[in-house]
Amino acid sequence: MIPGGGQPNMQQLLQQAQKMQQDLAAAQEELARTPVEGSAGGGLVKATVSGAGELQALVIDPKAVDPEDTETLADLVLAAVRDANATAQELQQQKLGPLAQGLGGGIPGLPF
Repeated sequence: MIPGGGQPNMQQLLQQAQKMQQDLAAAQEELARTPVEGSAGGGLVKATVSGAGELQALVIDPKAVDPEDTETLADLVLAAVRDANATAQELQQQKLGPLAQGLGGGIPGLPF
């Protein structure tokens, strides 16, 4: 039987919420430190983003550089960054999804 006439233990609920908040903060911090790579053009352009989606590095193979065709290079850069961001979002889902569900649904500002 639940003490207090069927009312949940408020102290216990607060402790659980605080632990979930700490777990969420730790997962977000881990994401910010985790590099994720995306590529395009068979590896001619590689982008590295943090697990939180912040662009950290961009590597362009000299073979991808054609002064007469900068549009293709721009497309490759965009594709590599999008690829890296898609992988970062998958990582966010893996790390934060279960925590968000534990908090009763999506967390404002997160893409799920």
